[in-house]
Amino acid sequence: MDFSARPPSREHASGRDKSSRPSAESTGAETILTSVLASSALAEVNNPPVSREGVTCLATAALPTRHGEFQIAVVRVDDSAEQALLLTHGDLSGAEPPLVRVHSECLTGEVLGSTRCDCGQQLDRALAFIAEAGRGIVVYLYQEGRGIGLVNKIRAYALQDHGLDTVDANLALGLPVDGRDYRAAAAILRWQGISRVRLLTNNPAKCQGLERNDIEIAERVPLLAFHNDTNLPYLRTKAERMGHLYELTATDRPTGRKRGSKDRAA
Repeated sequence: MDFSARPPSREHASGRDKSSRPSAESTGAETILTSVLASSALAEVNNPPVSREGVTCLATAALPTRHGEFQIAVVRVDDSAEQALLLTHGDLSGAEPPLVRVHSECLTGEVLGSTRCDCGQQLDRALAFIAEAGRGIVVYLYQEGRGIGLVNKIRAYALQDHGLDTVDANLALGLPVDGRDYRAAAAILRWQGISRVRLLTNNPAKCQGLERNDIEIAERVPLLAFHNDTNLPYLRTKAERMGHLYELTATDRPTGRKRGSKDRAA
């Protein structure tokens, strides 16, 4: 069929094309863009503050979550290539130590919903507890697989599929049982003016790691997630072989073990 004989449309005959007309939405967006460019906001985004304790803030913004409004910052410590995330909620000033969660990355549990661990549930509960308390901090460290990295973590999973537990799988690969380092977390907390915390953790090694870097643990606050058939052996191993401070009841449900209001790692 020959379309060349078709008469020109009304739009083309009038020399006006709807696609060239600015919509109300685009006009509004352009107005907002012009306003932002004319303000100091762009300069603040491109030049976030550099602070003390060897911590550089690379970017910061509001982060609404299902638990409430947080502020997120991407930071770098000691000019290293490694970055970390800082999430804060509420007013952190004052004498009372805030709730703090120092959390290590777990892509499989937090993003993919793996049931092999309780990492995603722990992060979610930490955010909920902090929002409920009205103030607190999450320091998110890129220390996948307790510091051995994603590739080695999946290799360890493969060995666990053949019957090894999480401890023996790491050792069989010639890797540390727990290779995490908490110096960066301590530096980030000090950068925020925090030297005393209520730490959301079941792990005494995490308490020790922060205390070695001049962060006082005023209280250890248990942070537990319910088990499933897949992660129950993992939870048992953490309690029996890695010293995590929770117990498995007769029904095999993890329950917090809290020896007192100030449960410091010995």
